[in-house]
Amino acid sequence: MDKLECINLFCVVARLNSFTAAANELNVTQSAVSKKIAWLEHKLGFNLFERSARKINLTDAGKSYLAFCVQLVEQINVTEQTLKGEQAKVSGRLKISAPSAFATNMLSQPVAEFLSQHPEVKLEVSVNDQQVDLYKDDIDIALRAAHLPDSGLKAKRILDHELCYFAAPDYLEHNGHPSALSDLAHHQCITYSLSRPSNVWFINQQKHSVLEFIKSDSPEFIVKMALMGCGIAGMPKWMVQDKLNEGALVELFTDCEKASLPMYAVYKNADYIPFKIRAFVDYLSRYFTEQV
Repeated sequence: MDKLECINLFCVVARLNSFTAAANELNVTQSAVSKKIAWLEHKLGFNLFERSARKINLTDAGKSYLAFCVQLVEQINVTEQTLKGEQAKVSGRLKISAPSAFATNMLSQPVAEFLSQHPEVKLEVSVNDQQVDLYKDDIDIALRAAHLPDSGLKAKRILDHELCYFAAPDYLEHNGHPSALSDLAHHQCITYSLSRPSNVWFINQQKHSVLEFIKSDSPEFIVKMALMGCGIAGMPKWMVQDKLNEGALVELFTDCEKASLPMYAVYKNADYIPFKIRAFVDYLSRYFTEQV
């Protein structure tokens, strides 16, 4: 058998975590998939998968071999493109994880433009406000709005979110307009549960504890509750700029210095970074730089 063909097949099976799904995607029989994986395991001298009646899982050796195979296949593709004079061609599957509100409101336009320039890219966008594991969840690029810890991953800053604090006119009419930052401790506040800690807002370079009336991990829900007059909230300004312009929300503490939240494109730290990943990260960086 062709070892490289079997390696490509192994990568597909590992990605889909299923012999059947791999067979369906490649339009071959399940028995053909099983036979080729078994042949590859025999040649390697170790098992790539743990098999049970209902599922398969990568062995520890299989996980290590997969990391090597993914880089190998990508390197072969890039080398072939280069030799054919197609080194500037971006193609292949690209899996991205992005926060929900950002994906809907800020990411859709640059993604559409990127795909129009590179039609051979197959894009999968996973919308998730929780922090994903790039290796475990098979993510190429994660977009994270946070001050990043030292995680061993590579990251490129693509923009900064300007934070603002706001409330509906009805809420302010019934509860009063906070005249000082210390008043936040006595107002109903709607907080983002994925912030750590969620009950602390950073304004004027100081931490201010707030009274958590509603807490949610959904930015869209937080804005909706603020619009309904349920309390004071804080979110990136681009999320509510239209509502501020319409008067449906009122911006608070306009004379205060707000914290800025950076957005990073995070990807795996490896000696070889696939061209499609570098191309997309660089494109996002240019796109948002030009928007400023």
